[in-house]
Amino acid sequence: MHGPSPAKLLYHFHIVGQDFTIAGEVSSKIRRILQQIGASPDTIRRISVATYEAEMNVVIHADEADVTLEADAGIIRITIADHGPGIPDVEKAKQPGFSTASEEIREMGFGAGMGLPNILRCADDVSIDTVVGEGTRITMEFLNSPEA
Repeated sequence: MHGPSPAKLLYHFHIVGQDFTIAGEVSSKIRRILQQIGASPDTIRRISVATYEAEMNVVIHADEADVTLEADAGIIRITIADHGPGIPDVEKAKQPGFSTASEEIREMGFGAGMGLPNILRCADDVSIDTVVGEGTRITMEFLNSPEA
């Protein structure tokens, strides 16, 4: 036996759709937690970008979402489960520049169609489960590599 396994961290957050005044708060909280637990700067940067993009997708498109941050020895997992319209065509949504955001959202400077492409670029693994008319669950995994 090698003794007890390292403690697993677990945090829960909530995102409210259409509330641009607090958009980005969850990703900022997650960034601070990752800094406190000593995640590498590169890991923190990648997670911050991906989480912000996912959070903005919720604010722009969904009613609300629950966010879970799980971290253990080598993997950090973030799951965002929203109640919203779902994604009719995931493959199309993965294409840079594809957006279903309204003109009003675009005029605010959001909805450029880079959310999913940036998530896919930053995360080590991504799973997207979506049901049109019900919502979307995105699970992002990041390897917490030690600083070089």
